[in-house]
Amino acid sequence: MLQFDIKHLKFLIAAADHGSFRKAAAALKVQESAISRRIRDIEDQIGASLFLRRPDGISLTLAGQRFLHRVRQALAHLREGAHEVATIGRAEHGHIKVGLFSTLASGFLSALFRRYDEEHAGVHVDFVEGEATDHAKAIRELDLDVAFVIGNSVWPECDAALLWSERIFAALPEDHDLAGEAELIWDQLADQDFIVRDTGPGRQIKDYIVRRVHEIDADADVEIQRVGRSNILNLVALGRGITLVSESESAIIVPRVAYRPVHGEWVPFSAVWNPRNDNPAFRTLLSLARSMARPAGVAGGPPP
Repeated sequence: MLQFDIKHLKFLIAAADHGSFRKAAAALKVQESAISRRIRDIEDQIGASLFLRRPDGISLTLAGQRFLHRVRQALAHLREGAHEVATIGRAEHGHIKVGLFSTLASGFLSALFRRYDEEHAGVHVDFVEGEATDHAKAIRELDLDVAFVIGNSVWPECDAALLWSERIFAALPEDHDLAGEAELIWDQLADQDFIVRDTGPGRQIKDYIVRRVHEIDADADVEIQRVGRSNILNLVALGRGITLVSESESAIIVPRVAYRPVHGEWVPFSAVWNPRNDNPAFRTLLSLARSMARPAGVAGGPPP
């Protein structure tokens, strides 16, 4: 098998460009004998003379011309490959798959991805909505790079970091008696009919409502509906009950739905990822997320 040192192939190119071993050696700041010896080694390996040697200089043979053309092509491909890998390493290009449990409508995630897109416009980001447990499974299998989930649970084989927290809002019909309040307390919510969805954080929200209402010696009426985020809000608009949403979700405009903050209530959000994931584009996203983290203010909220 033929084996060539890239440095020695550069000797070959320099000799051809300068038409002289001496001039090539001077340009490369090496001994002329080193140029001559290494080119002779290459000729011995391929079994053909690459240069005609004359007292006044050198010139390429036909074999030398063809070989030099291939060498230039090969080195150009190596340079292009090195540049491509370097840009991936700097996260100038790449691909990330992100699991979402929250909304991109506003808040931390909206700000994070606006800034990431500005700084890494060449990275393609795929967003996947789903349950936290499904995201964790995909992360363990490296099918997702990172997931942003509610709470601060510990997931097997995953690393996690608490990044931000959001206020909890009650979503109510705009003609509801409590819609005129600037802020609500649990004493006002205790006798309300709640509706939650059976996907996403719905069951966590139900447990949270029951616990909060029980703390003030009352009973909560919570109905689970098999609908998504938008339809649970549409049910609120129809007067079927009220529900709880995070601060970022309160940016979702639904006709005839009003949002009011619940006093002193916050919910934490975390990033979850596989510690074995070495995707440079993901690592830059995680680093940016950590630099923007604002987890302060967590007090209560749905349990992890």
